Amino acid sequence: MLTVLVPGGSGQLGTDLAALANGDVKVTAMGSKDLDLTRTGDVIRVVTEFADAAKDAGHRPVVINAGAYTAVDKAETEEERAFAVNADGPRVLAAACSARRVPLVHVSTDYVFPGDASRPYEVTDPIGPRSAYGRTKAAGEDAVLGSGARAWIVRTGWVYGKTGHNFVRTMVRLEGERDTVSVVDDQRGAPTSSADLAAGLLELAGRIVEGEAPAGRVLHCTGAGETTWFGFARAIFEAIGADPERVKPCTSADFPSPVARPAYSVLSNASWAEAGLTPLRHWQEALAAYFQGS
Repeated sequence: MLTVLVPGGSGQLGTDLAALANGDVKVTAMGSKDLDLTRTGDVIRVVTEFADAAKDAGHRPVVINAGAYTAVDKAETEEERAFAVNADGPRVLAAACSARRVPLVHVSTDYVFPGDASRPYEVTDPIGPRSAYGRTKAAGEDAVLGSGARAWIVRTGWVYGKTGHNFVRTMVRLEGERDTVSVVDDQRGAPTSSADLAAGLLELAGRIVEGEAPAGRVLHCTGAGETTWFGFARAIFEAIGADPERVKPCTSADFPSPVARPAYSVLSNASWAEAGLTPLRHWQEALAAYFQGS
């Protein structure tokens, strides 16, 4: 049996990882109240107990770190806090995994890139974060890859799920509150279903413990295709039977923010495909399934 420990287990990705547990996969999803990544002793203890229990049961353990500080705007004034969760926490987690010889899959973000590209970012492209959030996530990547652990970084972006705060849930709420909704049309990315991402991460974890781990230690995994937030919002309105003409395009300048959000944050999924992993569905197909409950 594959047994997976998920820090950040109460978030949308952690929730979907837990939902995929079955007779072949055991998932222990721990929210921040149960496992605070900023508490070094707790991290070491939990990983040690997890590894020992898996060994005693004859199971194959993997840690999938879905824990993160994701308040992008607040990170500009709380960078120390964001760094503690996004960089120091993964550093300790990776060290604990290394000590117990447990593979680690660490989830990262498109925000590590500058967002000024004109074609999808490859894993070999240089990073260049332009926000506190991006800097702390990039530091977390460095910490994990330099830890000595058997570790893989999986970058993703524009993630939405049935729980937590995300764009889809916000648009559904605003559709019921406003006659029209203005959404930026100058930021481009790839909407990613957290359910699809969770399935992909578990497939990767299974491949790792079966001795078929990808040679590359950094992978990109997002929904196929790309759109703008405006295009995404119109698709959401259509999916719930609302008039998409109620969604109006605007520019980023119309929504002043302490963070210069990436104008282009599409990630190339070539690394995922080259590793022989199942591609995620096109974002439009996944969005339809989200509302159909499949």
